[in-house]
Amino acid sequence: MEEIVKTTTMHLAWGIEVVAAFIIGLALMKALLHYFQGRLTQEEIRLKFGGSLALALEFLLGADILETAVAPTWNDIGQLAAIAVLRTALNYFLERELKRVEKREPASWVEGLMD
Repeated sequence: MEEIVKTTTMHLAWGIEVVAAFIIGLALMKALLHYFQGRLTQEEIRLKFGGSLALALEFLLGADILETAVAPTWNDIGQLAAIAVLRTALNYFLERELKRVEKREPASWVEGLMD
């Protein structure tokens, strides 16, 4: 029974990593498409792509937690802690940048309506 739980957990973690990679790949294709078609400004593309990266980081952190939960050693726990800190820091600064850009964009959008 324990082996079934371990195997299922590892497959679930792998599946989550695949979903994260798919999110990033799809976001990259959309960003490139928007860039070459000139539909959006570079800042709008960055905003959309950044949101996808933040989502993918959350998925990857969840996958790391699942992988470590199976049969953790102290080394595994230390690696998870380091990965969690790095990914959380990346996500924090990415979210902060996205919020900064979002706060600025509605004002310019409203100004565009007033012209």
